[in-house]
Amino acid sequence: MLTHFDFNLLKVLEVLLEEQSVTGAASRLHLSQSAVSKQLAKLRESFGDPLFERTSAGLRPTPRALQLAPELNQVLKSMEQLTRPSQFEPEKSTRRFSIELVETAYSLTYPFFMPKLLSQAPNISLNSQTWSGESLNKLLRCEIDLGIATYEWDERSALHLRSIPDELNYVEIVRDHPVCLVRKDHPLLSEEWNLEAFLKYRHLQVAFGGIERWLLDEVLNINGLQRDIAVNMTDMHSAMKLCEQSDLILSSPNLYASEMVSNFALCRLEIPIQVVPGAYVLLWHKHFNLDPSHTWLRDLIISSAKVSV
Repeated sequence: MLTHFDFNLLKVLEVLLEEQSVTGAASRLHLSQSAVSKQLAKLRESFGDPLFERTSAGLRPTPRALQLAPELNQVLKSMEQLTRPSQFEPEKSTRRFSIELVETAYSLTYPFFMPKLLSQAPNISLNSQTWSGESLNKLLRCEIDLGIATYEWDERSALHLRSIPDELNYVEIVRDHPVCLVRKDHPLLSEEWNLEAFLKYRHLQVAFGGIERWLLDEVLNINGLQRDIAVNMTDMHSAMKLCEQSDLILSSPNLYASEMVSNFALCRLEIPIQVVPGAYVLLWHKHFNLDPSHTWLRDLIISSAKVSV
């Protein structure tokens, strides 16, 4: 049992877990290496475990340290909540938020809410990362403040909005549907555009947001059909460059395509398959529901989101 525990040590443990280096932790905490080493010794005594083993590559967490990591994050978030002011003054805040979002959501959100944020809260910072297969778990562990991901309203999709975990709240910020992009002199443009033509040519797939199987493919598979995927990529901009230099068909969210297509020699066609438009949703853990600064940022993003076409 921990008695007379110095809870300030928990922040040191969190940084050590992230840096896996006394030198790196000391730099982030603005402490000397000897001070961090002394605090690590106190942590080892308190938890009755070495917590880290020295290796040629740095510090390696013990199983006990890895077990503590998710609980540690929750405790520190709770402590942060307790000490945060009940009133939020954006013009005085220096808070740093972390957001992870799918690549195609950047152009639909940041140009609209960031100017207002910079005007109202000039000292707030946003750390943005592209949504990945681990982002949902980060939200569930309260390791990031917000996420913007794509979910479906179509009942045939495994990524239906009802699949969002109960621990998270969400708001739909814009709806969208897929379209096809092809180069301007593509031979299919002289053919009748239908499902047969769509499947006749090879495809270019962009697996952004940690998702490799889209509603389009789920619907095709239900009918015993599939696309012939020639290339899988993770960067939409590079995919558009390749699309304009080949006969590959690229499927893309319509709103993103509308923003970007003028920069490429591409034509846009409607997908020859009936699907229900999906949604970009803003996600956060219910832990942050009553956090005034978090609420302020959520409301700013939601109110500024681009209106769906």
